[in-house]
Amino acid sequence: MNMNKQLLIGAALLAGLAGCASDKTPATADVAVSREAVSAATAAGAADLAPAEMTSAREKLMRANQALAAKDYKTAQDLATQASADAQLAQSKANSAKATAASDELQQNIRLLREELARANANAQQ
Repeated sequence: MNMNKQLLIGAALLAGLAGCASDKTPATADVAVSREAVSAATAAGAADLAPAEMTSAREKLMRANQALAAKDYKTAQDLATQASADAQLAQSKANSAKATAASDELQQNIRLLREELARANANAQQ
């Protein structure tokens, strides 16, 4: 019976270690994905156009890396997911701000063209 008890404890320890190892891979992948999301948002100009969201994404990514190093895979995965969401929001805000600026510029150009056309028509009628 003592031998059976030792075998059960040994099997439980192995199962626990296997569980920890299997948690590492998804957490590592999620941290890598969030790192790419932060990089993509930075490349889209989100640091200037959505600074609060970028700060949040970077802080959560840093904390996810720390949790990963501490082998706290669940926390690393959660923080990585949050960092990705913040980075995607920042990138969307940056893209929206750029689109709004382009639209405003286009509207301004249209207004100027209309004014020139009106002046040209007024001069032609004189």
